[in-house]
Amino acid sequence: NCRRVNNVLFLTKITIVYVNDGSSDSTLSSLIALKNNDPRVVIINLSRNFGKEAAMTAGLDYVGGDAVIILDADLQDPPELIPDLIKIWVEQNADVVYGQRTSRLGETWLKKFSAASFYRVINRISRVDIPVNTGDFRLINRRAMDALKELREKHRFMKGLFAWIGYKQIALQYQRQPRAAGRTHWDYLKLWNLSLEGITGFSMVPLRIATLFGIFISLGAFIYGLWILFTTLFGGSDVPGYPSLMVMITFLSGIQLMTIGILGEYIGRIFNETKKRPLYLIEKIYKE
Repeated sequence: NCRRVNNVLFLTKITIVYVNDGSSDSTLSSLIALKNNDPRVVIINLSRNFGKEAAMTAGLDYVGGDAVIILDADLQDPPELIPDLIKIWVEQNADVVYGQRTSRLGETWLKKFSAASFYRVINRISRVDIPVNTGDFRLINRRAMDALKELREKHRFMKGLFAWIGYKQIALQYQRQPRAAGRTHWDYLKLWNLSLEGITGFSMVPLRIATLFGIFISLGAFIYGLWILFTTLFGGSDVPGYPSLMVMITFLSGIQLMTIGILGEYIGRIFNETKKRPLYLIEKIYKE
């Protein structure tokens, strides 16, 4: 994987920064061996696994220069497209050039469907339009990079932050490849959690939906109560029986638990922000 990156960039005056996010295998030793043969390589070794978003932030915080290109280690985003990113940046004076996938080879239909559904939902409820079928593969110039460094929230959804800063952003369409090696550690639970980060980080709509639910259910209960009172007083009928009562109790309990869960997501974000912990800790930087 590193060889493919080096083959593309061997004539370019650059710094290649690898962020090791607390790996437990031989990744660090392999990177050190690579660095010994290439003086352009810098390794940021985090003290433990902080997650992809924090690791990406660590790399962005470190880099200088006129622009930075973000590339995942699985090489599903081909490094051979890096010259195209640079060309668009230079010729069209773009602040951000992001890769936009025209296909997602090697992914299951369920993952493709869930990704498409997520983009539809978040772009409908958020004030920030997040380009569909994008990842972290992109070029960011100095102005956009400085803007990103101002955003220090703990719960990070980088695709949303990339879109939030605005500026001139241009898409480069490409066909995403299967993983070059290994297996992804992103199971559906982690993808679900990342989706929640995106939705709660960029929209208040879930809270408003919970409020509307409460209003309509309360209104419905009030009308239903008036109807029972009317039929009992003037029709002489008994109050509906136990089964309907249990259905209503169960339904309302479910709505209450869902609302508490939505509130908990937002309150948890507030709680984590108040602790003011750093986004990541660096064990060592290998640069010389």
